[in-house]
Amino acid sequence: MGFNKLSHKKYEYLEHTADVGIRAYGKTLNEAFENSAIALFNLISNIEKINVIKKFSIDILGFDLENLFYKWIESLLIIHDSYNVILSRFNVNIDMNTLNLSGTVGGETFNRDTHEKRVVVKAITYHEIKIVEEEGLVMIEFVVDI
Repeated sequence: MGFNKLSHKKYEYLEHTADVGIRAYGKTLNEAFENSAIALFNLISNIEKINVIKKFSIDILGFDLENLFYKWIESLLIIHDSYNVILSRFNVNIDMNTLNLSGTVGGETFNRDTHEKRVVVKAITYHEIKIVEEEGLVMIEFVVDI
């Protein structure tokens, strides 16, 4: 695939018909999951201006790696929708033996007077998730419905 020359990037957005494609990178699987979340929430708002006032614990079990990733992004969107929170900090630990993800995420309640509103992300698209590891770099591609 030859994507290791892009290892300095955390993520990039891809052209996609009516939706948004995201390609996230990491030196580890944990980092690639975290950078995927950063890319997701930077679509929603400028997360550099989001403080960590509220924290949430996440514990997810997947039946394969793509399912685990799907559940990760889905969990983040549920927190966002249920609590009106823009997340900006992500800490993930994945146990590859059990396909269990545990972690903490943090952010603050969205305030339209102080936070930039970009796009509304409705859901992650399951069928376009791709996770590839090559030469010490992990790349995750996925599409979100906006």
